[in-house]
Amino acid sequence: MVLPKTLARFNRIATNRVAGRIAPHMPGMGLLTHVGRRSGRRYRTPLNAFPTRDGYVLPVTYGADSDWVRNVLAAGGGDLTTRGRTVRLEQARLVTDRTRAAVPAVARPLLGLAGVDEFVFLTEAAGGSSDTPPSGSDGD
Repeated sequence: MVLPKTLARFNRIATNRVAGRIAPHMPGMGLLTHVGRRSGRRYRTPLNAFPTRDGYVLPVTYGADSDWVRNVLAAGGGDLTTRGRTVRLEQARLVTDRTRAAVPAVARPLLGLAGVDEFVFLTEAAGGSSDTPPSGSDGD
């Protein structure tokens, strides 16, 4: 079971406005910039983000039908600002992993309690980094 959609709606309206300002600088978090698959609009979504050998893994806390997941999968990637650095990510793929092995050990029990076992894996694009983070937050 993933977190309820009512919590996702509340986060989009209230929490994301604050989290969007601090997430790009916090360990284990990031601000994902992605393009709407139908609207073409740019969205910024604060979320958990953990580095992997070749990119990042993003836990899917509200289910694979979340807008940010569908947008990133449709576009094949997006930009992630984390720890004050922006990286271009590509090769988006949705993976189910009940062991949660790709995330740090400290995060596994919390994600397990929330029933999170789906993750979006992204590969860092060659030469895809910048030091200028996007501002604001307005997406799910």
